[in-house]
Amino acid sequence: MSIQDPAQGAVADPLAQAFVAFAVECGVLRFGEFKTKAGRMSPYFFNAGLFDDGAKLMRLAEFYAERLLQSGIAFDMLFGPAYKGIPLGAALAVELARRGHNLPFAYNRKEAKDHGEGGTLVGAPLKGRVLVVDDVMSAGTAARESIAIIEAAGATPHAVCIALDRQEMATENGQDVPYSAVQYVQNKLGLQVCAIAKLSDLMQYLAAAGNASSEQDHQRVLAYRQRYGVE
Repeated sequence: MSIQDPAQGAVADPLAQAFVAFAVECGVLRFGEFKTKAGRMSPYFFNAGLFDDGAKLMRLAEFYAERLLQSGIAFDMLFGPAYKGIPLGAALAVELARRGHNLPFAYNRKEAKDHGEGGTLVGAPLKGRVLVVDDVMSAGTAARESIAIIEAAGATPHAVCIALDRQEMATENGQDVPYSAVQYVQNKLGLQVCAIAKLSDLMQYLAAAGNASSEQDHQRVLAYRQRYGVE
């Protein structure tokens, strides 16, 4: 598969570029050599767990809210899958309420609670069109788990909002497949997906940086995208 360098002649998305710069500044987006869940050696790594103080989380929620409102996706409530989705969903719910969109929010536990209210769900009852909030999609496994939880509660899994779309081939049974996790969720599971930024936005950021280190990172990311990328 031949993937063209998206940095060549593409119009930059200001929100995505600001988000990539923010993620790099926070150390959430790093460059080097990192092993992915699929066993690939990736030249970059995105760890949303490093949005680790109030100011960073507040800014992150602003990016999520802005992209979500730009998308025009209509939904009735938010769901944050354990564990990273919990603070992301909660922060987004707060930011949306600040902008005049006060919506119910729920999340799940990994282990069922056998005392108090019990069960695995916490927060508002799942109902209507549910938006799942997460950081990235690697194989679509987390999305499938969220869909099962939402449907079991009698609600409708409607859309997913993520921070970064890696735009690379997913794996099934240890084998590469010709579609990404995002495409799988969109085309196979029937959910809408919006992302604050994509790998193509990251490459534009590196190309525009104009220094030797960024150029080296850009070439490594381009080689990785040409090997594992999807359009």
